[in-house]
Amino acid sequence: MKKYISLFIILMSTLGIAQDIDVFMQFYGRYSYTAIGNTLNPAENNLVWFCETLPESTAPLNLTINQNIISAYIYWAGSGEGDTEVTLNGTDIIADDTLTVNYDDPNNGLLTYFSCFKDVTGLVQANGNGDYTLSNLDISNVLATTPGYCANRTNFAGWSIFVVYEDLSLPLNQVSIYHGLEIINRNEQEINILIENLNVLDNNGAKMGFLAWEGDNALNIMESLIFNGNVLESLPLNPGSNAFNGTNSFTNSTTSYNMDLDVYDIENFINVGDDTATIKLTTAADLIIINNIVTVLNSQLPDATVQVDDIILACDNKTIQVDYTVFNVNSTEILPADTPIAFYADGVLVANSVTEDDILIGDNESNTIVIALPGNISSTFSLLIVADDTGEGIGTVQETNETNNTTTIQINLLLSPVLTTLPNIETCDIGFNSATFDLTSSEYLLNIGTNSIEYYTSYDDAVNQINEIAIPSSYQNTTDPEIIYTRIDNLNCYQITSFALTTINCPPWIPSGFSPNSDGINDGFNIQGLLTIFEEFELKIFNRYGTLIYQGGDELGFWDGKSNKGINNVGSLLPVGTYYYVLYLNDLNYQKSLTGWVYMNY
Repeated sequence: MKKYISLFIILMSTLGIAQDIDVFMQFYGRYSYTAIGNTLNPAENNLVWFCETLPESTAPLNLTINQNIISAYIYWAGSGEGDTEVTLNGTDIIADDTLTVNYDDPNNGLLTYFSCFKDVTGLVQANGNGDYTLSNLDISNVLATTPGYCANRTNFAGWSIFVVYEDLSLPLNQVSIYHGLEIINRNEQEINILIENLNVLDNNGAKMGFLAWEGDNALNIMESLIFNGNVLESLPLNPGSNAFNGTNSFTNSTTSYNMDLDVYDIENFINVGDDTATIKLTTAADLIIINNIVTVLNSQLPDATVQVDDIILACDNKTIQVDYTVFNVNSTEILPADTPIAFYADGVLVANSVTEDDILIGDNESNTIVIALPGNISSTFSLLIVADDTGEGIGTVQETNETNNTTTIQINLLLSPVLTTLPNIETCDIGFNSATFDLTSSEYLLNIGTNSIEYYTSYDDAVNQINEIAIPSSYQNTTDPEIIYTRIDNLNCYQITSFALTTINCPPWIPSGFSPNSDGINDGFNIQGLLTIFEEFELKIFNRYGTLIYQGGDELGFWDGKSNKGINNVGSLLPVGTYYYVLYLNDLNYQKSLTGWVYMNY
């Protein structure tokens, strides 16, 4: 198994002043990279004085038929604060990001240099192999208005395209792109760059390459490129004492003026198991600008990640079901069966599981676990799932990335509304043991808040939420007594309680007069709350002489002013006058008769 490492120093960042080089993107698979580019300087600015750059320059891309473009990025750089709009093969492009860095020259003052970045994957995939020409990178105004660049011989411009490609004949690799913008010069004569997230499994054939701006072949005082403490050289282009000398190892060019694109063997300077490397650059005179680093490692490792698919909860229950998926996507090896998975609730280990089968590269496995939470876990908690964790914070599988194994979800257990027993409701009978009830009259006892409340005439209807009572504030009972079921719902859980509706016989209201003249108004002795309520009542009417002239009950309805007793006038309308009544309700709650008078007039 061989490992191929390449370090490419390019840029990516938002507008700012100097950025330490750090990891930006990683690719996993049968991938590698190449780079093309060219200078816009007509000569080495340290040897030949000039104060203008070329209008355009060209470089060819020559991939083989088996190399498929995955990603492509263009970087252009120069003196000044940045020309963010350039043209590539006739297509105008605008920088996605721009970064600047400053050099405080003792003779010419503060000088700024820039580098721009653009993702051109689509353009390069469409154009494929052939010449790429960059134009309209214009720094002429900067050079004209700030003479310090040309006086200091740090006037430059150039560009490069970095291409990641797939080749199925390659071993499985980890391609990591690091980026930033750093500078060394006579004021700051060395920098150390730490690159992390390496995964060295085999150091055979390891190489390093870089892109740097503003290096001069004829200005190499105390200049070196040091990898893990070892001075690098790649003869004949790059002697150990002159690393930044305007060369391009991809094309063997020695005329990449003030731009370096070089490759070094480093297999003797990196060890199996290394996950970091240190790059040191030194100079005592030359100004050198570094942009980004890329590593390509033969790295056959899995990469376990996990996501929550669903959480199944039951009301008032601390047993939860977790549906989850373990992925092996950004990987170069199978994730083995029995990879451990740990589940934590607020930091407390509550369950363990394992993957059931080997998970192939780019594949996943979904599973379900039922977890009985301990009693001390609150109703709101954070569930943390960690792939490749035995439950003790220990993994059993070496991975390409050991920092992306977790997922967290906030869980609120489902709690039912708190129930309060509602009192039964009694209402005056309006006839035939029926009445109109306000079912909502006791809602204030429920502390409903944001909960919903519904009323039903059967328990099953309440459970299934069918046949809800439409107007609970005005409900007429259908039986006496009748049970009403109340469903209190908080959108997740519900409770059902019940109360009884009962009609009662309320005291009747007896009018003091009526007029049986057949005008349809007050034609009878209409005693409210009597008929069909006190169904066994007996009413007796007497004239002023104490003679019984009428006797009747529920079956006769209201007295209509006619006599049904005595010898004379039976069935006839009685004369105007005052009459006296005795009303026997014949009800256990009203054992005393009601007496009084009523005036009849017509």
